[in-house]
Parts: sequence; structure tokens; C-alpha cells
Amino acid sequence: MGFAIVGDWDTAEDRFLDALQAEMRRRGMVQADQAEIRESTVVFHVLEPGRIIPYRRRSQSVYVVSVVFLDQWPDNLLHFGYPMLIRSLGNLLLMTDRDPSACRAAFVTLEQGSYVVEEDGGFDRWIAKVVDRLWPLATSRLVINNRFEPDLPEFLWEGDAVSKRLCEAGRRLDEWDLLPAPFPMEQLLSPRDMRHIHHLFGIGGLSYGNLSARCPSGGFWMSASGINKGAMTTVGEHVLLVKDYDETRNEMVLSVPPHIQPRRVSVDAIEHWMIYRDHPQVGAIVHVHAWMDGVKATQVNYPCGTIQLAREVAGLVREAPRPERAVIGLKNHGLTITGTDLDDIFARIDGKILRHVPMV
Repeated sequence: MGFAIVGDWDTAEDRFLDALQAEMRRRGMVQADQAEIRESTVVFHVLEPGRIIPYRRRSQSVYVVSVVFLDQWPDNLLHFGYPMLIRSLGNLLLMTDRDPSACRAAFVTLEQGSYVVEEDGGFDRWIAKVVDRLWPLATSRLVINNRFEPDLPEFLWEGDAVSKRLCEAGRRLDEWDLLPAPFPMEQLLSPRDMRHIHHLFGIGGLSYGNLSARCPSGGFWMSASGINKGAMTTVGEHVLLVKDYDETRNEMVLSVPPHIQPRRVSVDAIEHWMIYRDHPQVGAIVHVHAWMDGVKATQVNYPCGTIQLAREVAGLVREAPRPERAVIGLKNHGLTITGTDLDDIFARIDGKILRHVPMV
């Protein structure tokens, strides 16, 4: 993999950027200039807080870290930084003091995580800690491509009892206030940038939380990406049947009605697929941006939709005393909950959910 630094910065910011580049090279990444940026490249896009310019990557495998230097630290990192992350079209936002001697940086993720990395043991140790947090995210691999096969049997065009229960469960999560409102990307991005995001990632908006349930006819029903999970109705548009994962082409395979223009399935489909594949007794999975006390959690806040996150969550489910009734924490993100069916999940989490996800 390679990396590049683009954008505008002044000499006051050179110390941080020079040290960042040196640490990336020390870990084996090859530095590229802007003309050499291609697939599997990490791009550090340096921005002014008052002048956010989008970075329009040519490939979804280019990982963009938007970098902002601050004269004043914000009171609320997420509220301050998240709009900048969206406007810059980045995968991750890194904010740090313009004076690098403060040895303080904050990360904001697309999953609405935010956390601070500080170090009182010296500048070089701090830079290493910053790259430690960045490295697994920037080197992870997305599994978000979909292959739609218009072969859904006609008796499933209107769904079945399980898909209808999935829609009801979505409404119940909404009633419990566990589905944050979709972030209004269209209010922050130009039509051109919205088209660019849709072209690369196949999404027209962000939404949070998802749910799935095993289909008696094979595969599993799952909520679509970028929709209101509390108002699901239509097979192929709001609820999709996941058939398989094609590892060679790195894409989820979906069975859809031939008369529907389908939406893409949730980016967490690869994680759900791994769990259903390994545990036939698992009948349903719910993911929410919330928390429960005492849960075992992932060690890295991998981005949603990456094979690395899917493997780590699936591994923790496998280690659980009862994989069919596991509650797994996703670091700085939320929960993945398995059950024998959706009713089982709701009965076990009722009254135990904490809406605040701890950030570490």
C-alpha cells in the first residue's frame, strides 16, 4: 500500500505532517505524489476548518483521512467534526492542535464515533499512537458491492412471515428510539458530490442500525442501506434477500424481484452472512448504536462493511457461551445481538439498553 498527502498547509503544521509521513514509511508504506494516487492508497487530505473541499477519489479502495488543524479545541468533537467529515467525502476525520506540542488528536468516524488520542510521554510516542489508531482502519477492506440476481421466487415477491416480522421489528426499534435519524447528507453535499458517492459506494444517504432474520426458504432477509428502518415495507427496496457472498468478486449476492429497481443491502451484510454461515441456530441479528453493561467488545473500531470487522465480530460470537444468544460490543460504535428469532432478541434487551456508547 501507498500513501499521499494533499491539500494546503503552512509551516506551523509541518512538524506533525513530517512526523506522520516518517511513521507511515517506517511501517512499510510507500509515499506517492498526487499524480500517483491509485487503488489501495491512503490519502491524508489537509483542510482548513472554514474551507472544506471534497476529495473525489477515483476508487472506493482509496481511504481518505481528512486532516484539520485547530486553533481552538471544540466543546463537542462529534457535532463540530462530523459535518466536516461528510463535506470532505472522507472515511475518517483527524483533528489536531495547530501547535503539535499539545500531543492531542481526535478522530471522528462515519459511524459517529469520536475519541481523543493523547500522550504525555513525548511527541514521537504520540505520533506512533495516532498511527496505531489509524493503521487498522486505513488498511481494512470494504465488502459493500452488491450483485442483484432477479430470481426471487414469485411467492416471496411480497415477502413472507419472517420478512414481515423484520419490518415490525424495525418499527419497534424506532419506537424505542434506537434508530438515529439518517444524517442529512443532501443538506451538506452538492448534487455533484452526492452523485459521486452514489457512483463509488452505491449509497444515497446514511442511516444507522440494521436487522436481519433467516429466511426459511434459504438465505436471510436484511434491511437495505440508507433507509428509515422504522418504515420498511417493500421487498427489494427496503428488505432484501441475501443469498451468498462471492469471495472471488468480493460482493454480496442478492435475490430480488425482477420488476423492482433494488436498493443496496446494509453494509453489515458480510458480518451477518458470516454469523449465519457458522451458526445454524442463529435465527436473527440486530445491530443498534447503543450499549449494554458487561459486553465483550471488539478491540478495533473497524469501519462498517469491512471484512476485518465482520471477522472480529463473528469470532466473538463464536467464543460466546451461546452463540445463538450473544451480545457483542463494537468499539466506539454499538452492539451486534444474535437470537434464535427477533422476539428472543427483544425480550433479552428490553430495559437493558444504554443509548450512550462509550468512546475509548
